[in-house]
Amino acid sequence: MKRVVITGASSGIGAATAEAFAAAGAQLVLAARGKEALDVVAERCWARGAEVLTVPVDVADADAVAALARAARDWMGGIDVWFSNVGVGVVGRFHEVPIEAHRRVIESNLVGHLNDAHAVLSIFIQQRRGIFINMISVGGFLPAPWAVAYTASKFGLRGMSQALRGELSAYPGIHVCDVYPTFVDTPAIRHAGNYTGGETSVPPGVLDPRTVARAVVRLADRPRPTTAVGAPAGLMSLAQVLAPNLGATAMNAFLGSYFRRAVRTGPTDGNLFAPPADDGAIDGGFRRPDQRRQAAGLAAIAGVAALGGLALLLGRSGRGTRRRRLDDRWR
Repeated sequence: MKRVVITGASSGIGAATAEAFAAAGAQLVLAARGKEALDVVAERCWARGAEVLTVPVDVADADAVAALARAARDWMGGIDVWFSNVGVGVVGRFHEVPIEAHRRVIESNLVGHLNDAHAVLSIFIQQRRGIFINMISVGGFLPAPWAVAYTASKFGLRGMSQALRGELSAYPGIHVCDVYPTFVDTPAIRHAGNYTGGETSVPPGVLDPRTVARAVVRLADRPRPTTAVGAPAGLMSLAQVLAPNLGATAMNAFLGSYFRRAVRTGPTDGNLFAPPADDGAIDGGFRRPDQRRQAAGLAAIAGVAALGGLALLLGRSGRGTRRRRLDDRWR
């Protein structure tokens, strides 16, 4: 029986992963800020036969996370998997979003994950085994204009995991695993802070949270450093090296155009400073039935298009190199 801790378990990917682990026979400790939402998710896990303990925790509070780790270890007799899954966001032009909102994103998305790792790694080292799964997102490779703090947190998480893997290389039984999904249909999109002046939405082909949950559960049996869901991580990393500003510039233009035409709405902090009242849900409600069927195909098309663009970029680079070599021969 796997002994699993999930932070950010009250909705979306966290809730879907809790149910997937419950169906696989795991013992669960579920943590998030909202007790009522945790109880809703726990009921669904109990219905699948799992033993579940819920612990209301704000991961930005290091002492509370340390207490969570101790309680989980004592209740389950150890910890096999810790899924660090908390994520919040705020959308808007950087200078128009209150700095307190940016700070809260960093506290939750980056410092919170640091607190998770700090609390559990001493337990893993004592056990000489354990799996820390770090939920990052495609935003760990590709910068997102109008979500600067979110981008900073996700780039930071990728560096955090790489550094931890280096430190833990002497412990072959301890694994740090990153998960990089593309857009996922969760309530988090509606819960985000919004200072754009327009309603937010998602592109076609968003992932089912359960698809990401299955990838996380597989890591508990077959840990690996990097798992991309919806797009190839290697391609994203290479694109960031070869053209780090091109995608961000294009995205900035697109978002500016989108929000000028979006349904008007007032500014909101969303769930940055308090848990939402309508939590416990897995789906965000953005996918239509036809989008659910087309999601995998759209992801594949996007990957092929990106590869084509990359090949074109490399081809141009190669032609430029050949020209320079020919020019040099005639000098």
